[in-house]
Amino acid sequence: MSQKDNAEGGAPEARRSRLSLVLIPVVVFAAIAALFWKGLSGEPSKIPSALINKPVPEFTLQAVPGVGVPGLATADLKAGKVSVVNVWASWCAPCRIEHPLLTELARRNDIALVGINYKDAPENAARFLGTLGQPFAAIGMDSNGRTAVDWGVYGVPETFVVDGEGNIRYKHIGPLTPESITGSLAAEIEKAKTPLPQGGS
Repeated sequence: MSQKDNAEGGAPEARRSRLSLVLIPVVVFAAIAALFWKGLSGEPSKIPSALINKPVPEFTLQAVPGVGVPGLATADLKAGKVSVVNVWASWCAPCRIEHPLLTELARRNDIALVGINYKDAPENAARFLGTLGQPFAAIGMDSNGRTAVDWGVYGVPETFVVDGEGNIRYKHIGPLTPESITGSLAAEIEKAKTPLPQGGS
């Protein structure tokens, strides 16, 4: 066989070898991405939080102008009543979807429903509530997102149950659903009515 024949015969094999080298990282990346997505898409609302049964972070947030309710601070969550804290933003599509459920939740007289408005323009937040309804007893404006970081927020919306002594008792990641309102969230609100043992648990 001539040198030319060898070169021609070896070319497809060389191309296949180069193609394999290119494809290996792509396949590995796809596999990792698939595992990551499966983990997130399983039950994201059950991702654990290191702050469960810990005191809420120290914070003081100004009110959203034009909404007509006060801002929010740590002391407001230590007033002896269970609070449900919803972290939301006007630019968040899932927040818009869950909003009617917050309106329903606000009808309960055994909790205080309060909000943390995350990285939003005040006028957009006010317009959002003016259009969809204003269910919150208080709203703190977290313009730079620092308070949300202290709360361990992954992204909006997220909802926390805080007992009357200011301890975070439950965290729901993602939009609330009718099932969570009457199921897991309702159960955690009831649990939060019982104080933690001395020193937490």
